[in-house]
Amino acid sequence: MFENAIVLVTGGTGTWGYELVTQLLSQNAKKIIVYSRSESNQVAMKRAFENPKLSFCIGDVRDREALNKACEGVDYVFHLAALKHVPVCEDQPFEALKTNLIGTQNVIEAAIENKVKKVINVSTDKAVDPINFYGMTKAIGEKLMVYANLLNTETKFICVRGGNLLGSNGSVLQLFIDQIKEKKQIGITDKRMSRFFLTPQKATEFLLKAANDGIGGEIFVITMPACTILDLAEVLMEAYGDNSLGVVELGIRSGEKLHENLISEYEIQNTYIYDKQYLIVLPTMNIPNLQAYYSDLSSRATKTYCSTDYLMTKDEIKRMLTKGGFIA
Repeated sequence: MFENAIVLVTGGTGTWGYELVTQLLSQNAKKIIVYSRSESNQVAMKRAFENPKLSFCIGDVRDREALNKACEGVDYVFHLAALKHVPVCEDQPFEALKTNLIGTQNVIEAAIENKVKKVINVSTDKAVDPINFYGMTKAIGEKLMVYANLLNTETKFICVRGGNLLGSNGSVLQLFIDQIKEKKQIGITDKRMSRFFLTPQKATEFLLKAANDGIGGEIFVITMPACTILDLAEVLMEAYGDNSLGVVELGIRSGEKLHENLISEYEIQNTYIYDKQYLIVLPTMNIPNLQAYYSDLSSRATKTYCSTDYLMTKDEIKRMLTKGGFIA
């Protein structure tokens, strides 16, 4: 699919962007345009890859004109750019609105204008029954992407929804590792809290598969394993050889849930088991050919896929962290 293709990755200097670019290069993409706001991150990424197929474009998804220019001649767009941190979006909702909603609308319009073949929008489990501003913007972003398939355009729009990426910028994993190394107490908002996690490598494999399989209008939901935040902290303390650290409960922050779901109660009636890796949520709106395309999927989801239902053991967490290169 991506051989000899030109691909644009918004937010491409982030953790997921790095891994996505790596795997796109292995699939022999003709050109990969990394579109992001950070000059320093782009310089560092350029030096890390030293690959002539990479092109770096400084720009913001809020800037419709710059984004439109970046999309010229592009075959596929992966939309990763977003303000992602729940407390930041709670404290600065106007800024989250500009990036996560206006930015998404700009991606849609620029892709249509430049006749991009497919746009793959990366979403989050926080878009399911959202209680925080970040989740609300991503839920609306999914709606915008799905609706864009009704605009009588050549461009197809696909959503991929998943949980947390291990090791992403500002993630709890890196926070815990830093706290352990600095010999401070590990702070957990609530010891009962659980989250879905996946390594960047596996998440990107699933993302590319959804990009290849999707025809436009569906939401691919990655069925990810989960763990309690306390178990994650304890595995890291053991791995770094310091079980003496205390764990302090800080209290749930504004907009945080104790647990996350991959599917909402409302979506269950339109959610199907695609394979071992994915669920597919089909829209209630009538997108031509979409229902017919998936008519052979007979097994429906029967639950909301809560993070408490898929908890890994500590040994499984350790294996995942080892495979992801986060512990020795």
